[in-house]
Amino acid sequence: MTNVAVMRDRIAAARPESWREQLHEIIFEADTRAGKIFDVSLLVAIVASVFVVTVDSVDHIREDHHALLVSAEWILTIGFTIEYVLRLVCVRNPFRYALSFFGIVDLLSILPTYVSLFIPGTESLLVIRSLRLLRVFRVFKLARFLTEATELRASVDAAKAKLAVFLVTVVISVVILGAAMYVVEGPENGFTSVPVGMYWAVVTLTTVGYGDVTPQTPLGQGLAVAMMILGYSLIIVPTGIVSAEMALGQSHRITSQHCLGCSREGHDVDAVHCKFCGERL
Repeated sequence: MTNVAVMRDRIAAARPESWREQLHEIIFEADTRAGKIFDVSLLVAIVASVFVVTVDSVDHIREDHHALLVSAEWILTIGFTIEYVLRLVCVRNPFRYALSFFGIVDLLSILPTYVSLFIPGTESLLVIRSLRLLRVFRVFKLARFLTEATELRASVDAAKAKLAVFLVTVVISVVILGAAMYVVEGPENGFTSVPVGMYWAVVTLTTVGYGDVTPQTPLGQGLAVAMMILGYSLIIVPTGIVSAEMALGQSHRITSQHCLGCSREGHDVDAVHCKFCGERL
């Protein structure tokens, strides 16, 4: 068989064969003109929806244009609902997609509008739709950023044991120093309980320093200095842990192609089957 024939067979095998695969190609992929138009239109609609929810929270705008903003939000929500249903229809395993990260985000992005019919005010939660803008990396084929995101996620996962030890150390430090400040300063200086002392310890350790509760005695001020130095010492630890894991990781290229079976992405450029469900790509 000639190279031309082999290439023709590969192209034929990759061509969508059913309406479901064609719909999947448009909704989940950005390789075709129709797919890119759909995704860009979706991003524009997401930005418009977040803008509508945001300006509706401004009193004078809501008083003058509330009816128009509500109508616009319902039109967008109905469109997002249809899109969500189509996503479930065009994948072979709808339940798996519904439980994926973007599946949950897609569902949460439409529920607040319907819930607002029974619980007024919940429509403000629609700003969660901004998470859907993460699809911009796939729409514009920024596979490099997908690779970097995958490496960062893998590095955090590899360092989770060390990060857990770090967090336990921070919690123990907060409890001990918070209790110590309660004993040293007492209620007369604003440290009315151990939880208040722990609150001060967290604010100081993170170098935020609200200043609503401050030590007044020399011993308390000495503990505060120690807490500040400890905070500056600890703040670089998570960065160092994750950076070390990233340096150990081996970079590899991935594509933005979605699996037809589970709708997950992050596959290697030479992958033939999905590494999550085994479906042929």
